[in-house]
Amino acid sequence: MAISAEIICVGSELLLGHIVNTNASYLARKLAAEGIDIFYQSVVGDNPGRLSEAVHTAFGRSDIIITTGGLGPTVDDVTINAIASALSVPLVFDEKVLRSIESHFKKRRIKMPPDNKRQAHIPKGATAILNLVGTAPASIIEYGKKSIIALPGPPRELIPIFENSVIPYLRKKYKRRAVIFTRTVRTAGAPESAVNKKVRRFLEMKGNVTVGIYASLGEVDIKITTKAKNESTALKKIRKAEVRIVSVLGDIVYGFDNDTLESVIGKILTKRHLTLATAESCTGGLIANRITNVPGSSRYFKMGVITYSNASKMVELGVPVDLIRKYGAVSRPVAVAMAKGIRAKAGTDFALAVTGIAGPTGGTKKKPVGLVYIALANRRKVVCLERRFIGNRFDVKLQVSIAALDILRKALGSDPRYVNYNG
Repeated sequence: MAISAEIICVGSELLLGHIVNTNASYLARKLAAEGIDIFYQSVVGDNPGRLSEAVHTAFGRSDIIITTGGLGPTVDDVTINAIASALSVPLVFDEKVLRSIESHFKKRRIKMPPDNKRQAHIPKGATAILNLVGTAPASIIEYGKKSIIALPGPPRELIPIFENSVIPYLRKKYKRRAVIFTRTVRTAGAPESAVNKKVRRFLEMKGNVTVGIYASLGEVDIKITTKAKNESTALKKIRKAEVRIVSVLGDIVYGFDNDTLESVIGKILTKRHLTLATAESCTGGLIANRITNVPGSSRYFKMGVITYSNASKMVELGVPVDLIRKYGAVSRPVAVAMAKGIRAKAGTDFALAVTGIAGPTGGTKKKPVGLVYIALANRRKVVCLERRFIGNRFDVKLQVSIAALDILRKALGSDPRYVNYNG
C-alpha cells in the first residue's frame, strides 16, 4: 500500500510572496525519492485557527503531515499551538530542548531572551529533534500509523534536520517500498534548443525510464528518472539511457547530479596540482566568489582582483594606457592584457580575465550591453572569446561567470580550441 504525505508551509510572508517557498520544492523531491506520494501541498498564514484546520484536514487524508515554519519564539509563531489544538493534546515543557536553546546562545556569548523559552514546549507525546543550527526544535508526533512532523522554516535549519533525523525515521516507520530515482546530466555552453535537438528521441522514449530537459540561465540539465525498489536497482535501469545521452551531448556535459562548474574545475586543478587567478571587471568578483565557494579551493586559487576602473586595470594588472585609449576597456586586447597581467602577478598556471558591459546603461551601438570578452591564459598561450549575452545586469554577470568557468573547464580537458595544457 502506498504511503502518502502532505506538506503545509506556514508563514504570511509566503502567502504575500515576500520570500520564495523553496522548502516545498525541497521536501517534495526528497519525499518522492523515498517513494512517498505527495497529493497535497498548502501554504497557511500565521493564523492559528486556519493552521489548525489545515492540519486537521491533512490528518484525515494523508499518512504523513509535514509542516515547515512557525516554530520561532515570537507571538506570530503559532505552528506548535495549532498542531496541539488540532490533535487536542496539551503542550508540555521539555528540559532537554531548553538546554539546547540555552547552549545556542552561550556559544554566541549572547544572553538568551526570555521569549525563547516558548520554544521548549512541544505537544504531549511528541519526540523533539534538537536544532543544532538554530533554536527551533523539530517535533514528531505519532498517532497510530500516522505522523505529524513539525520542521523549522529556515532551509539551513530544516535541511540538516530532515536529512539526518526525519529521513531515517520515515524509512524505519514506513519501510520504504520503492524509490523514485533521478540522475541529472549537467551541461553548459549550449542553448536549450541545441540540447533538445540532440536528446529529442530520448524525451519521447516510452517505458519505465523517463527523460526530461530543464533549462536555467546558462545551463541545461537532462533528468533521467525511474522508479525501482532501491537506488542501486534504479541506477542500473537508468545507466543505459545515461550512457547514450552523454555520448550524443559530447563535451557540453560537465558533470552529474550535484556537480557545479566550479566544483568540477576544483577537482581537476587539485588532481593536477595546478593553480588559478582571476581578474574581473564586469562580474565584480562573481567568478572568484563561485570558485572560493568550493571547500578546499585555497589549494589552487591564489588570487582574484576586481579591476573595475581603467586606473586599476593599469595599476594592478599592468594594462598599458595606450591599449585602453586605442581599443577601450571593453575590448579583446585589454582582456588579453588583463589575463597576462594577473597570471604574472599571481604566478599561477592559469588566469581568467573578463571585461564587458553588464548594463543596463553604458552600451553603445558598437559596444552594446551584454558584450563581454573572456580571456584565459597559461604560460604558453592566451585565448580570448567575444560573447554577447542578454538579460538584466545580474543575468549578464551570471552568464559571463558560467561562460568563463566553462572555457576553463574545457581548457583543463585539453580542448584544442582553448588553452591546451599538457602538464
